[in-house]
Amino acid sequence: MLIRPATVDDAHDLAVVHVRSWQQAYLGLMPQAVLDRLSIAEREAGWARLLTETPRASQTIVAEHDSAIAGWASYGAARDEHASGSGELWGIYAHPDAWSTGVGHALLTAVEQALRADGHETAYLWVLEGNERAARFYERHRWASDGAHKVDTRPGLVLHERRHVKRLS
Repeated sequence: MLIRPATVDDAHDLAVVHVRSWQQAYLGLMPQAVLDRLSIAEREAGWARLLTETPRASQTIVAEHDSAIAGWASYGAARDEHASGSGELWGIYAHPDAWSTGVGHALLTAVEQALRADGHETAYLWVLEGNERAARFYERHRWASDGAHKVDTRPGLVLHERRHVKRLS
């Protein structure tokens, strides 16, 4: 498995992983209509914009397996005001066909190393409430829920999330 920085040429594959993983991981946790409306073309355009921004607020890496993108992760400095100085795992997704193959582990390990190299002693991430598969994955990698919650409101959608943190040093 190869972990490497994402490029604009990866936009389509990133979008496929993004949409397919949401549709599977959030089944029953989000309204089905929201999941059905997810568009690979729209996500691809968003990824293309993000990957051509200079400077970017986050870094995105991909996991290639058999020359195909099996997953991605985005990370950077904390976006939340309360967490100044911390790193943040903004998002990590693997294609459902790649679940339980080590893709998530490889991506998370690479993110932790990069955040540590960037001088972050701690990091956090947000997990959708009810996504117990993801919570267990993070807990196996020593990320712990600290009891913090947030509500992310999007058009037609209200997401309840809980924070997990990890000391990186």
